[in-house]
Amino acid sequence: MKRQKNIGWRTAILGVLLLSLVLSACSGGGAVQTTIRVGSKDFTEQFILGEMYALALENAGFKVERKLNLGGTPVAQQALESNEIDLYPEYTGTGLLTVLKQPVNSDPQAVYDTVAKMYLDTYNLVWLEPSQMNNTQALAMTQEGSEKFGIKTISDMAAKASELVMAGPPEFQEREDGLPGVKKVYGDFTLKEYKAIDPGLRYQALVDGQADVVVAFGTDGEIAAYNLVLLQDDKGLFPPYQVAPVVRKDVLDANPKIRDVLNGVTATLTNEVMQKLNYAVSGEQREPADVAREFLQQQGLTK
Repeated sequence: MKRQKNIGWRTAILGVLLLSLVLSACSGGGAVQTTIRVGSKDFTEQFILGEMYALALENAGFKVERKLNLGGTPVAQQALESNEIDLYPEYTGTGLLTVLKQPVNSDPQAVYDTVAKMYLDTYNLVWLEPSQMNNTQALAMTQEGSEKFGIKTISDMAAKASELVMAGPPEFQEREDGLPGVKKVYGDFTLKEYKAIDPGLRYQALVDGQADVVVAFGTDGEIAAYNLVLLQDDKGLFPPYQVAPVVRKDVLDANPKIRDVLNGVTATLTNEVMQKLNYAVSGEQREPADVAREFLQQQGLTK
C-alpha cells in the first residue's frame, strides 16, 4: 500500500513538472510558439510596410505568415474581422472615411482618437501608434512650373486655375475629397483642362509637360525622384493619412510584445523616408522585402 502511495505521489509530481514545462514553453515571451499573420493591401507602399512589420516581428522571435497583397481596404478590413489575418498597416483617414463612414476631419489627433476608439468599440481592433508620415492626397507641380506660375499653395493654384492643366485619376473628379471638395473649399474655379489618366501615368504626364498640376499622395516615390513641389493645403481640405498597424485585440493581449516592436518601426517613418523607399520599388524595380530589410538594418531594428 505504501509503495502504491509513493508511486502515486511520484506520478503527480511528474505531471506537475511536465505541465510547468509546457506552460513555460508556451509563454516564453509569447513569441516562440505564436504565428502572427501579417497582411497588406495591394500597392507598393503597403508591400514595403507589410514586409517591415513581418521582418521586425521575426527579429523579435515571432513566427510570421505573410498574407500580403490582399486587395483594397474592404478586403483587408474583412480579413481582420474574420480572423484571416492578425494585423496590417492602415491609414487614419481611410479608417475614418472608408471604414467608419465618418465626416471629413483635418485634425490629425482628432482623426486618430476617433478611429482608435471606434475600431476598438466596433471591431475589437487596436490602432498602435501613428507614424509621422502622412500619405494624404495632395497636388504637386514641378519646380519649374511652380516658379513659372508663382504657385506654392492650393489657394495660389485656384487663383490661376484657368491657365492650368491638371492630370489625375478619373475618380478625383467625383470624390468628396477630390476636385469637388477642392472647389468647395478653395472657390468654384475652372481648370483649363482636367486630364483623367491612369494613376501610373500621372507623373510622366507632369514631367513631360502634358500637365501643369498632378494629383499626388504625400509619400509617392516620384515626389522625391523628380524633386516636385507639393502644394500646401493652406485651408486644410485633405484629411490626414498617417499609417499605423491595426491589430486584433485578442492577439495583442496574448502577445503584448507586438506593440513595442511595431511602434519602433512606425517611429522611423517620415514622408521623406517613405518617398525614397517607395521609389526604390516603383522606380528602381527592387523587391519590397529587400528594401524593407535594408532600411530596418540601417535603423538598427533588425540584425
